[in-house]
Amino acid sequence: MLRALKGYPAAVRLLLFTTFTLTMARAITLPYLVVYLSTHLGLSVGQTGLLVGGAMLLASMLSLYGGHLVDTLHSHTLIVACTLVFAVAFLGIVASTSAALFFCFLVIAYLAQTVVDIAAKAGFCALLPENQRGEVFAIKYTFNNIAWAAGPMLGVLLIEADDHLPFVVSALIGLSLSLVYYRLGERNLLSLREERPAAGFTQVALGMLRDRRLVCFTLGGVLSAVVFGQFTAYLSQYLVVTLNDPAEVARLAGYLVTTNALAVIGLQYLIGRRITRQHLMPWLMAGMAMFVAGLLGFSVAASAPAWCLAMLVFTLGEIIVIPAEFMFIDLIAPEHLRGVYYGAQNLSNLGAGLGPILVGLALGHVVPVTVFCLLIGSVLLAAVFYWMGTRRARQA
Repeated sequence: MLRALKGYPAAVRLLLFTTFTLTMARAITLPYLVVYLSTHLGLSVGQTGLLVGGAMLLASMLSLYGGHLVDTLHSHTLIVACTLVFAVAFLGIVASTSAALFFCFLVIAYLAQTVVDIAAKAGFCALLPENQRGEVFAIKYTFNNIAWAAGPMLGVLLIEADDHLPFVVSALIGLSLSLVYYRLGERNLLSLREERPAAGFTQVALGMLRDRRLVCFTLGGVLSAVVFGQFTAYLSQYLVVTLNDPAEVARLAGYLVTTNALAVIGLQYLIGRRITRQHLMPWLMAGMAMFVAGLLGFSVAASAPAWCLAMLVFTLGEIIVIPAEFMFIDLIAPEHLRGVYYGAQNLSNLGAGLGPILVGLALGHVVPVTVFCLLIGSVLLAAVFYWMGTRRARQA
């Protein structure tokens, strides 16, 4: 991976650094959001979940327009502005005295980070040849997982000093990134892509709806994200119902999160760099098979090692599907619409929000192990949509 990084243009390395650091800034606040909202705004656990989950879903939906901005504005200006907005939003979070203000600033922070992420993906495609894009997507996903693993630990240390400090540090990171990218960022990134007359957002959105490849793949992404988007949440729900021991649930959930993080960090680059456009469908089906095998393993696991082994298999599916999705969008996106196409891919976060909701509802009405049958059904349906999308891509 270090050899690959050294071979990239400086602009690519800066984009990787920017997305990694901004993800770290968001991850720092992760462990304290629920406690902060409860302590300072008096929200219940249910209200907190609705606020945080709603902010993520709304930001995901707005990211489609954010992708349009990536296609129509200079990336340098957009990234500088969004990192600055990210900083201001976290300062606004600290100053918020109501749940409504907190929600608005949280949506703005999430959206700003998402737009930077989309701009980075479009930038990779503009700066690198096709045969290097799968590798850089794998590196980016590895860095993101390192940030999500390390950020919360740093956040816990900051909380012990002051309960506002994680948000302030996140704001300072955003401000620093804005200054660094203003000074060092590639200022002509938009001109590296094919120039086309810019269409209005409504016209672009209607045109995307007519691209059945994108529609199929977006639906497949939503259905697969139901399974892997927030697996820790629905597995914890299942364990709470089946174990009836909060301490055991917390211990086992910790093992599973650690297994997932170590597997992603250790294997993502090794596997992701081997995924190619020429063999996209076999890779996607292999990822779907790993999800199914992992879910079957969860359904019969009776010990911590068995749960961890099932999580390792499940994580292999995640490691395959994430870069394969990036590669598919790279395959079908018109050069002048890469940003909005990546914004559409981000709609898979809707599935991530639905997963815990659907499992929670199912656990109240069916035998607990049945939820894994429902999740396997979601994987199989996602595979059908992926197959339809890749089939149309080959025919196009």
